[in-house]
Amino acid sequence: MFIRSIPLFLTLGLLAAGPAAAADAQAGKKLHDQHCMQCHDSGVYSREDRRVNSLEALHKQVRRCDASLGLRWFDQDVENVVEYLNQTHYRFK
Repeated sequence: MFIRSIPLFLTLGLLAAGPAAAADAQAGKKLHDQHCMQCHDSGVYSREDRRVNSLEALHKQVRRCDASLGLRWFDQDVENVVEYLNQTHYRFK
């Protein structure tokens, strides 16, 4: 009987945990300023030939930068940086 209850307990535990934490633009700004600004200035976000033209592309670019710098950010760190960049430069929906 106990073994059959395990999936139910796991499901209830996941529901009780609630949704993932919302992205924190202030935390993203700190990471951005500490790491991203070492390679480029903010002009890269507004140039005419920028390669980031969607929210999906922004996520991919932040992940590429994380990998190329060997930062090994957590998913939440990436989300925070994406949120900061989207609020301050891109404004994708």
